[in-house]
Amino acid sequence: QVQLVESGGGLVQAGGSLRLSCAASGRTFVNYAMGWFRQAPGKEREFVARISRGGASTYYADSVKGRFTISRDNAKNTVYLQMNSLKPEDTAVYYCAADQVYYSGSYYSREYDYWGQGTQVTVSS
Repeated sequence: QVQLVESGGGLVQAGGSLRLSCAASGRTFVNYAMGWFRQAPGKEREFVARISRGGASTYYADSVKGRFTISRDNAKNTVYLQMNSLKPEDTAVYYCAADQVYYSGSYYSREYDYWGQGTQVTVSS
């Protein structure tokens, strides 16, 4: 069992930045690929970014590529999502997730085994 707790969400103006954190506890963090997903009101949960267990490989949704950066600190059991040049369409609840099967994670939420409770990000225009 892995427990995930996100933090760092909030209200920001368009063009601003936020850094989300996801702290993991319970099992060996390095055994899990990590992903960030988001869900806006009335929409399905969508993939944002993922990072391999060792942190060498990262993948992004086209909508955030060049603006968001995912990283992890395995010594601190934490994964981060640095979000720059935020847009109103980035407004959503952001979730981190842990995947114990695939070394580099997956684009599909169904492949993830553990989820955090989410943190709200609101970008005003």
